[in-house]
Amino acid sequence: MRSLPPPQWILSTGLTDYAAALADMDARAAAIHTGSGDERIWLLEHPPLYTAGTSADPAELLDPRFPVYDAGRGGRYTYHGPGQRVGYVQLDLSQRGRDVRAYVSALEGWVIDALALLGVEARRAEGRIGIWTDDQNGREAKIGAIGVRVKRWVTLHGFSLNVAPDLAHFGGIVPCGIAEFPVTSLAALGKSASFADVDAALARALPAFLDKLRPSD
Repeated sequence: MRSLPPPQWILSTGLTDYAAALADMDARAAAIHTGSGDERIWLLEHPPLYTAGTSADPAELLDPRFPVYDAGRGGRYTYHGPGQRVGYVQLDLSQRGRDVRAYVSALEGWVIDALALLGVEARRAEGRIGIWTDDQNGREAKIGAIGVRVKRWVTLHGFSLNVAPDLAHFGGIVPCGIAEFPVTSLAALGKSASFADVDAALARALPAFLDKLRPSD
């Protein structure tokens, strides 16, 4: 089986404007499709905002206290803001098996594996999108979100992981359309992980993630 070069690993400091990030992702996706750009994993942080996926229900926007953007990805409403690590994953699935379901599963597994390295037992939940764990009260809670778009077999968007955001900011929406479960974070779980710690865990878990996406012969 042939191997592919690892994706470019980009880390942005400070807060990245959301509209600028969307434009940058679209440009990179076009370049990947034509072979003029490298695959990329882009880790960043946004100012407080809400994003609406293609299945967003306006009734689930409870309090638009922050700017609201149409994201173009699948899913419903989600929150991004300071203290949350966002990962935009741009891979060429035409070179990696052309299986969107396998890609989403691998993406979930990558975040779960990284959380394990940080001492958090996380998991998938049948019928519910995202990354789940138990909070300090023993309730099932969401610690990470998954939202993807695939355009001409190139992936856009990716995941968000709650490191130490203001969890009250999620109160303006029904996160991902799931009202009956709370959200949590590494900080709320008593984990003092920094962004550097999270990024290092993601880097350590990256090879296993990419191994699940077999290059096409």
